Amino acid sequence: MTLSTERRHTGGMTPAAETTLRLPYRPPYDWQAILDFLARRAIAGLERIDGETYHRLFLEQGAVGSVSVTHAPADTSLHVTLRLPESIDPSTVVARLQRLFDLQADPEAIRQGLGRDPTLAPLVARRPGLRVPGGWDPFEVAARAILGQQVSVDAATRLAGRLVERLGERLTAPFAPGLDRLFPVPERFTFAEIKALGMPSARANALAGLASAYREQPQLFERRGDLDDSVAQLCALPGIGAWTAHYIAMRGLRESDAFLPSDVAVQRALAEQDKRPSPRELLARAEAWRPWRAYAVMHLWHADAATTQAKASETG
Repeated sequence: MTLSTERRHTGGMTPAAETTLRLPYRPPYDWQAILDFLARRAIAGLERIDGETYHRLFLEQGAVGSVSVTHAPADTSLHVTLRLPESIDPSTVVARLQRLFDLQADPEAIRQGLGRDPTLAPLVARRPGLRVPGGWDPFEVAARAILGQQVSVDAATRLAGRLVERLGERLTAPFAPGLDRLFPVPERFTFAEIKALGMPSARANALAGLASAYREQPQLFERRGDLDDSVAQLCALPGIGAWTAHYIAMRGLRESDAFLPSDVAVQRALAEQDKRPSPRELLARAEAWRPWRAYAVMHLWHADAATTQAKASETG
């Protein structure tokens, strides 16, 4: 990481210093894929995609900040503009960015690990720089994973937008263009507040229970000794099953071996003669993909999306 700072008042709630960062990665890096993933899930007021740049508002140690991220392929890095009060160490935000953009991945190790599978090998060859998009904060990832249960990505994003609009703090003036909302803190996740959004009672209970558990156990989203321990801890919470727990582990805890054998898109991508593999069959096949099963999920999601789009074009 390289860093430079200049004192500048950027508006918003408190004076902020503008810091520029260079965050390197091991090439190749599929910036467009990660940008598309985040764009489809962006919450108005909290995040936005402007051309090839990702923008985000956040709360760090009680201070409001914003970040803008662009890809610099010639520099094999992401270039970051960070606006944050000088009292906050930028390194705390850097860790979040590394998780969000999966900057510590080793594409060659992933290629070797997945390239032996006859279905995955051409997918990895086609998109060797594919990453697993993380999240800004594990609690946010978990809350949004619960919102996304049994609904489409677009529907989940709309629900998350309603949640942020009702429960998230709104700034009196935009901290940065188009950014004036913060993701709600766990204390705002009460059953009554969430139910008022029109959520089913089970979903409201799950979100309120998640927030309560996180308040009582600040280490809830720290990685355990192994993936199974992390998943078991999450599955002990109301409304969180294996799919949701592994999704949280994949994006929120940076568990490279998290896996979703019951995911419909994963099953469709591996179907043979229109017969989808069962979760048990997928688990057996995916043993050879360890410890990179989360990257296999991303490749299979992309393959399924491409097939779905091609079929839609044919019928259209």
